[in-house]
Amino acid sequence: MTHGPYAPAVGHVVEAGGVRVYVAGDTDLFAGMSRLGPVDVALLPVWGWGPTLGPGHLDPPRAAEAVRRIKPKKAVPVHWGTLAIGGLRRPMGRLLVDPPWEFAEAAGDCVVVTQPGQEVPT
Repeated sequence: MTHGPYAPAVGHVVEAGGVRVYVAGDTDLFAGMSRLGPVDVALLPVWGWGPTLGPGHLDPPRAAEAVRRIKPKKAVPVHWGTLAIGGLRRPMGRLLVDPPWEFAEAAGDCVVVTQPGQEVPT
């Protein structure tokens, strides 16, 4: 089994009460992404855990491309701003705040930037 950035993309499409949600997990763009829809909500990672982002991860522009492929009604940026690593030489300030807003600017009106616990309107 391949691990790390060269592992196959893993995510889930969940349907409940007539609402379809794509939970991307920690992934990058992949060939079958355009076949996931239609979905009401796509939860898309827009950064990683540290100051650099290696292969196998979505950044804001690549997450915006995922929106163009999946065509969700709503897209919610996830996997950003939750882990500040002490002792890093490079400050992580902007990486804890900017990625969802850069994603929203690149992806358009379908993006809903939420706070923890906030509902996503469908």
